[in-house]
Amino acid sequence: MVEKEDNKSENKKHHHKGRSSEKHLDRGIVLKELNLHSGQTILDAGCGSGYMSKEFSKMLNNTGRVYALDPDNDTINKLKEETIGTNIETIVGDITQRIPIEGASIDLIYLSNVFHGFSKDEMEGFQTEVKRLLKPKAVLAIVEFKKIEAPFGPPLEIRYSQEELKKTIALTPKSFVEIGEFFYMQTFENINI
Repeated sequence: MVEKEDNKSENKKHHHKGRSSEKHLDRGIVLKELNLHSGQTILDAGCGSGYMSKEFSKMLNNTGRVYALDPDNDTINKLKEETIGTNIETIVGDITQRIPIEGASIDLIYLSNVFHGFSKDEMEGFQTEVKRLLKPKAVLAIVEFKKIEAPFGPPLEIRYSQEELKKTIALTPKSFVEIGEFFYMQTFENINI
């Protein structure tokens, strides 16, 4: 596992402040690459407005379950109201800590433009919780900003290149795809080697 400098002290921690990269991502490529099917259980960790949770729900034909997780109580309450009668279950929480979902019950954990903001301690908590939640052979999909200069997004020094991400995540790398000018998605599989 690669050690990145922990440049996110409490005073310098990166925050999204309600901003979303939704309009910049090619969600069609994301959905095709994830190859979702009816009956799966998906965790959209750091879901924000829930735009991908809603897409996942559609792809599952309102079967299975989509957990929409975010630490922002107001955002989750709004999403809860918007998704009444669907297979989306909203949870106020943080993927870097234990959340109220049964272990080994998730087919896919999706994390979009959140990973770069984790401190070293949060990174450890994230990896522990991901391993606890994923079924064997289940998938972790991480969408991140490319490590290039861009007109928006987090500072370059906290972004992860594809290689840095693969060295950091303690799962088996699976696939890589570019999903817009400034973003990529790397998937990992929960395989014990």
